[in-house]
Amino acid sequence: MSRHTAIRQQLEEARELLDTFLQDETQLERIAYAADLLTHAFRQQRKVISCGNGGSMSDAMHFAEELSGRFRDDRPALPAMAISDPAYLSCTANDYGYEQVFARWIEAFGQKGDVLLAISTSGNSANVLKAVETARSQGLTIIGLTGKDGGEIGPRCDVEIRVPHHGYADRIQELHIKIIHILIGQVEAAMTSSF
Repeated sequence: MSRHTAIRQQLEEARELLDTFLQDETQLERIAYAADLLTHAFRQQRKVISCGNGGSMSDAMHFAEELSGRFRDDRPALPAMAISDPAYLSCTANDYGYEQVFARWIEAFGQKGDVLLAISTSGNSANVLKAVETARSQGLTIIGLTGKDGGEIGPRCDVEIRVPHHGYADRIQELHIKIIHILIGQVEAAMTSSF
């Protein structure tokens, strides 16, 4: 297989997954509902916490910085944070185990009415699952970004947006970042009109 053929094959696979996702009206409705949940939380002076591992942590950070910083339009900063502080993560992992790193943060900072964006391409990341369980016990609303069959995390969310791909995680992450940008854009448009 030539190099150009391999490159084209990767892009076509990504396009096919996007086309499949676009045909699922349920997922589009879930994105709209998630945007409404986020907007409602911000209007109630609540905050959004995001978490994930590896590339999903990068996505969680990107989500939080676009909301607290700026996406496309000038507007007041929105209270969003990603659980990504390396000193905190290493301290908590050392003392309690890596499965507890996100849950402990939510225990410390999560309040009723806040929103958790839980990102896991498998839907089975143990530390994200613990975060979801802790968030539920503390009265947070939970939005899940998952892949494959949603795993254990999917059914535990108030709204789950699932990329139903059973191959490599990078394909799922490619759609996750698109979904994240849509969510941010929807929230920013709604919040800009309310200021």
